[in-house]
Parts: sequence; structure tokens; C-alpha cells
Amino acid sequence: MRKTLLSFIICFMLGMQSKAQQKITLAEINKHIGDSVTVCGKIFGGKFLDAAKNQPTFLNMGAAYPKQLLTIVIWCNTRKLFSYKPEEYLKNKTICITGRIDIFKEKPQIVVQQLNQLQLQ
Repeated sequence: MRKTLLSFIICFMLGMQSKAQQKITLAEINKHIGDSVTVCGKIFGGKFLDAAKNQPTFLNMGAAYPKQLLTIVIWCNTRKLFSYKPEEYLKNKTICITGRIDIFKEKPQIVVQQLNQLQLQ
């Protein structure tokens, strides 16, 4: 019984460890498509498209658009949770973002779904 319990605990802990967020650099971003990561970098600019469907906000990390290394996407339902305009307040600031890296139009992006995904450095 003890061996079974010990085996279960070890397997559980190894499983939890494999799902932990990894911290990566912006230079490594293309190697982690589909992974959940934390990445830090400077926001070079952003745009709120209030007339577009779902009113997205785009933040450009690592360089200005169109050479950004990562696009951070904030949809209108999440934007409402912010007490500030992210495209203005976060410009020229260094932040860390945690989330799953996806590709949209050949560029890596992370979609913000909760405020705690963003941390100001």
C-alpha cells in the first residue's frame, strides 16, 4: 500500500512539473509555439481598434509594428477589466506576459484572458 501511494505521489508531482510555466526570452519565442510560457519585454506601441469586431487591443512587444517579436491581444471583454488604456499606459514599459503562444498571420501572439497574466516590471 505504501509503495502504491508513494508511486502515485511521484507520478502526480512529475505531471504537475511538466505543466508548469517556463520563462523564456523573446529570442526563443518561435521555438515555443503552442506552449504556455512567461516572457518579458518592452512594449513599443499598441492600438485599440474600437470599430473592429470584438474591439481588440494589440500591444507590440520587442519592436514596433510590423517588426514586433510578439503581439499581445486583449479582446474587449478583457479590456473592460483594466483600469487604464493598455495601449497608452504600457507603451515604453517592460512587462511580463504569461500565456499560450499561438500564431496569427505568421506572428507569435498571446491572448490575455485575465489581468494576472500581465505584470509590470
